Amino acid sequence: MTHSADHAALALTRALISCPSTTPDDQGAQHMLARRLAPLGFNCEPMPFGPAHSQVSNLWAIRPGVQQDAPVLVFAGHTDVVPTGPVDHWTSPPFTPTERNGNLYGRGAADMKTSIAAFTVACEEFLAKHPRPAGSIALLITSDEEGPATDGTVKVCEALKQRGQRLDYCIVGEPSSTSQLGDMIKNGRRGSLGGILTVHGIQGHIAYPHLARNPIHLLAPALAELVTIQWDQGNDFFPPTSWQVSNIHAGTGASNVIPGDVVVDFNFRFSTESTPESLKERLAAILEKHALDYDLQWTLSGMPFLTPPGALVEAMQASIKTHTGLDAELSTSGGTSDGRFIAAICPQVVEFGPVNASIHKIDEHVAVADIDPLKNIYLGVLERLIA
Repeated sequence: MTHSADHAALALTRALISCPSTTPDDQGAQHMLARRLAPLGFNCEPMPFGPAHSQVSNLWAIRPGVQQDAPVLVFAGHTDVVPTGPVDHWTSPPFTPTERNGNLYGRGAADMKTSIAAFTVACEEFLAKHPRPAGSIALLITSDEEGPATDGTVKVCEALKQRGQRLDYCIVGEPSSTSQLGDMIKNGRRGSLGGILTVHGIQGHIAYPHLARNPIHLLAPALAELVTIQWDQGNDFFPPTSWQVSNIHAGTGASNVIPGDVVVDFNFRFSTESTPESLKERLAAILEKHALDYDLQWTLSGMPFLTPPGALVEAMQASIKTHTGLDAELSTSGGTSDGRFIAAICPQVVEFGPVNASIHKIDEHVAVADIDPLKNIYLGVLERLIA
């Protein structure tokens, strides 16, 4: 199959959107990518993980460079998308790519099938111009980013580490731009530490409080103190660590029963100025101070990572400047991404992709006029780092 250089990224984006790949079902999107990459000399390796009935599709594709000690640049992304929501609320069917008013609509258009198409076509164009590059190019694609993220990128990274696979640079195609393509690069992310706190009391009749112990009342002073704590002050790259309660559960459903327990779901989004251990210790000290009878379960879903200005950041900023005229801002804002797993085996990781205003929404879209510039930005980074 031949592809017009002017429309190849748009055509591939449309083809990827047409795959109804609601997480974790890839629906053949990775196979489509492998068919494009194999003729370019990529070794395309499916790496499925997870139970047989719900196996996650992963693709590791690598094309070695001619110099063994030259850098390895990885493009990372996910073919899975979030559920569409009510289909009848969409202006056009979510898995039928539709162009109108200068935008391409479809689930995954911004998050992140346009990026995958753009860096795939960038690889094609780069190798057409540099058939024997010094460095290696790789793609790491999963179908488990929007879901629990337990059998996707994290498992591939563990396998690559065991093999001794070296990675030098990684660009994750997450939609990082805010108002216009190229205005922001994510050069790190905060860590995420979640907890489930259960405070125990004694259930009883609400008319006889002296025969019960209301766990909500017992918790309240500790909760009031926890929301006032400054956990750290952040630093030049990260805002201060934030502690937020997401849910509080208590009661039997009856209005005349004092509950026996109250359960609080909370989360730390933490900077590199704090550690999971320090946060756990400080929170537990508050609970102990208030003499609470409690159980506490912790879930560390990601450590913070940071890529300071260096070869990858500078190449990204230079290429963005060339193709958009913008001076891209560096930011660590937002939620977690698979960059947290890749950063464990790759020293320089950034996220860059299209405008994120419509991600996860009804009528998700990307500006058609941004697709080729995005491809050209990725191409420019290849030219700068591994040619």
